[in-house]
Amino acid sequence: MKKIWVLFILTPLLFFAQSHQKYQSAEKWVDSVYNQMSFNEKVGQLFMVAAYSNRDSKHLQDLLDLVKTKNIGGVIFFQGGPGRQASMTNKLNAVSKVPLFVGIDAEWGLGMRLDSTHVYPWNLNLGAIQNNNLIKQMGQQMGEQAKRLGVHFMFAPVVDINTNPLNPIISNRSFGESKDNVANKATALMQGLQSENVFATAKHFPGHGDTATDSHHSLPKIDFDKKRLDYIELYPYKKLIKDGLASVMVAHLSVPALESQPGVPTSLSYNTITNVLKNDLNFKGLIFTDALNMKGVANHKSPGEVDLAAFLAGNDVLLFAENVPLAVDKFNEAFKNGLFTEERLAHSVKKILLYKFKAGLNKYQSINTQNIYADLNKPEYTSLTYKLFENMVTVVKNDQKIVPLNPTKPQNIAYVKLGDDTNDTFIDALQANQPITIFNQYQIEEHLTDLNAFDLVIVGYHKADGVWKKHDMNATEINLLDKISKSNKTIFVSFVKPYALSEIKSFANMQAVVLGYQNNIIAHRKVADVLFGMQAANGKLSVSVGKHFNEGDGIDTKPNKNLRYSRAIEQGFNETKLKEIDVLVNKAIKNGYMPGAQVLVARNGNIVYNKSFGNLTYNEKDAVTNQTIYDLASLSKMLGTLPMVMKMYNDGKLRFDQKLGNLLPEFKRTDKANITVKEMLTHNSGLTAWIPFYKETLDANGKPLTDLYKPMQSAEFNLQVNDNLYLKSDYKKTILETIASSKLGKKEYKYSDLNFILLAEIVERTYKKPLNELVTQNFYNKINANNLTYLPLTKFDVSQIAPTEIDNYFRHTTVQGYVHDMGAAMMGGVAGHAGLFGNALDVAKMMQLFLDEGAFNGEQLVNTKTIKDFNTCYYCQHGNRRGAGFDKPQLGTSGPTCGCASMQSFGHTGFTGTMAWADPEKNLIYVFLSNRTYPNADDNKLSKSNTREDIQQIIYDALIQ
Repeated sequence: MKKIWVLFILTPLLFFAQSHQKYQSAEKWVDSVYNQMSFNEKVGQLFMVAAYSNRDSKHLQDLLDLVKTKNIGGVIFFQGGPGRQASMTNKLNAVSKVPLFVGIDAEWGLGMRLDSTHVYPWNLNLGAIQNNNLIKQMGQQMGEQAKRLGVHFMFAPVVDINTNPLNPIISNRSFGESKDNVANKATALMQGLQSENVFATAKHFPGHGDTATDSHHSLPKIDFDKKRLDYIELYPYKKLIKDGLASVMVAHLSVPALESQPGVPTSLSYNTITNVLKNDLNFKGLIFTDALNMKGVANHKSPGEVDLAAFLAGNDVLLFAENVPLAVDKFNEAFKNGLFTEERLAHSVKKILLYKFKAGLNKYQSINTQNIYADLNKPEYTSLTYKLFENMVTVVKNDQKIVPLNPTKPQNIAYVKLGDDTNDTFIDALQANQPITIFNQYQIEEHLTDLNAFDLVIVGYHKADGVWKKHDMNATEINLLDKISKSNKTIFVSFVKPYALSEIKSFANMQAVVLGYQNNIIAHRKVADVLFGMQAANGKLSVSVGKHFNEGDGIDTKPNKNLRYSRAIEQGFNETKLKEIDVLVNKAIKNGYMPGAQVLVARNGNIVYNKSFGNLTYNEKDAVTNQTIYDLASLSKMLGTLPMVMKMYNDGKLRFDQKLGNLLPEFKRTDKANITVKEMLTHNSGLTAWIPFYKETLDANGKPLTDLYKPMQSAEFNLQVNDNLYLKSDYKKTILETIASSKLGKKEYKYSDLNFILLAEIVERTYKKPLNELVTQNFYNKINANNLTYLPLTKFDVSQIAPTEIDNYFRHTTVQGYVHDMGAAMMGGVAGHAGLFGNALDVAKMMQLFLDEGAFNGEQLVNTKTIKDFNTCYYCQHGNRRGAGFDKPQLGTSGPTCGCASMQSFGHTGFTGTMAWADPEKNLIYVFLSNRTYPNADDNKLSKSNTREDIQQIIYDALIQ
């Protein structure tokens, strides 16, 4: 017990001793440096001058002269590039007696000032985010980047509360009009920055948010009483100071409540800086002026005079001084005249030196310029930016919960663009989900009535990104939007600052209004994800939009899909390595293995790769898109029949040990009566691999028998095999009889379509509905996989469906929109082994359902045990790799995968050139769809080339975590 108490007592004492030692070390260094300085060198430390790495050698020489002759304390960088800035910083420090402070005015990242660096969203848009930890992460990344570039001060965060929508200079730079939101966001950003030992600077004290004048050009006036200032403008400063704020920047404002002398800017006001900021708010950190070349202060005093006045008012660092030599002379003259004391000078200079010690400048090291571009553009910086934009998206109107769009009722959608900036990536993002008809904005007046033919019109407003650019809608655009929304179901999506929407006449006729805030590829993708239910929207307006919407408005939406889009790096992939898939697929197309393909990769429920290649045929006219529908061939077993077999098993309507003779009476008195459900699912039943049912229906010339086929549909002939070709309605009975009388082999592994033909028959008889209706109702509709379908011509235009073969042996025509498998065609296009069509995205949705162990949006479609029971290899010891309906990785040297997938993985391949595979260990999905059977199915070059398996190998090789 004594030892515990001793430890309890010694621990805080040890911490105190370490802190005291560190303080003593800092104090010792500060005093030693200060005491070696001349008066002019001390004064020089007060100045931080402007530096530009994109200017000529004369500019650099001027700075070198100031460093050598005036001992300036630091530089604030503006335009240029990171490599040039790092080199310039090194050169300046090489001639400086005391290492320089380096600052940069980069409120939303280095990209605000420098080329080849990262840029984050603007503050006003960040204000919509509800998770402030994301803002802290952004601050941390900004700090990491600043530190890599040798920057000690980021002149951020802006803590101005933008209560004036007409503010010409703050606006997008503010986190919003709510003092709490501004304070909380600013605190988070500050904490992130300072966690990297980069100092945050809150600005513009005492508050520039409620102004209609730009202090760069004149002196804005804030005519509020002190009570209002204390309650609103000063509120964020109190919070940040309490939480450890390093520095404050003082604005050039006229605030009579704080400074009674007319025309004296706050940056030169002793009462504002010393009495209010230092004394009332008890701020102990560094105090910067705003740039002293700005007209708001420069019109009041001339260079030199203005610097001295700022110092006398209580500022520590004089930013962007225009004439340092003249200012130093003014300081000498003022000191001789007793206008300030050595004690006052020491107060600021020693504070500056203390912060230099905190920044590590007592052990200065030059900036390593190697790999600086790569280090400042890490993939994780872009990943966080995607998260920020994702969390910003704000839905402020959503009648009948139209957003997200109901995927169970696909709509015919038109898109109309307003604004004069690009929208290509937004169109691409929309088209990735479903086909959209695009209307030219300059001709839309002539086609307004054409919009009436559509179920929904999406109107997008696109203006060029730019913090100070004008985004307001013109009268023509406002009137056009009004006309469209009055006559059509309309969703309005905006990619501009919220204030720009204030002049819209009314939002009453619009069904939904969605804000993406900025017009760039990330915002485009994230808004599309919200519209189509791939992600939630939970942003809230950071400012009011005229009289239409209030600050804080925002309607939360929920995703209605189990997959969403993400960047590969976020999910642990090397993006460069994944691009090798493109090379491999294009090579396969060039070599004639298939005319086109879709490839999708997803991990952790996030699609990281979804691309289409080539064309529907080799004529190079009709390109494959992400909406192209492929014949999935044997993927139908896993994605069509198997889910319903699982449901039967899950519902207690089927057991693995049940026998075929008891489930289908026509097999009771055959040698197949004792085949179990498990044996059928695992292809261990002994059934023959394949029966060419169609051959028995052809005449001597290989043409369909006229007594079995008719060119027109009727009650007697209603099994449609192709255009103008209908088989007798009862022929399915013949197929079952043929299977019943077929030769039964040994019960060992032999892949057979017949197993799943029989399983589908069991399903249909149990539920007394066709398989296509059952699986659609119980699975596809629920997970919004609307592109998975049997009989695709009932839902899609033939031009959207990839042809599978030029058939010269059965149907004698190009097979397009009808199932390629002859047996499935003879069952009307719906069979247990084939008949399902779809695109890669919806195939992936079903694979994700399996990975999610049967759960979707809180509903358990089948339970976890069912999924595990079916994803089990029951006959592995006998050389049969199959699970119960799922294919599994190879047991030996050959098999369906690259050999890199885990033994827990599962999937299937298909005759038409398809593959879908999922790996629970990596939470990974891979889908490959093609029509390799076109124009002829005989020579399977795709399989021989191992293209599908090689792509899978690339995917696994690309995993970095």
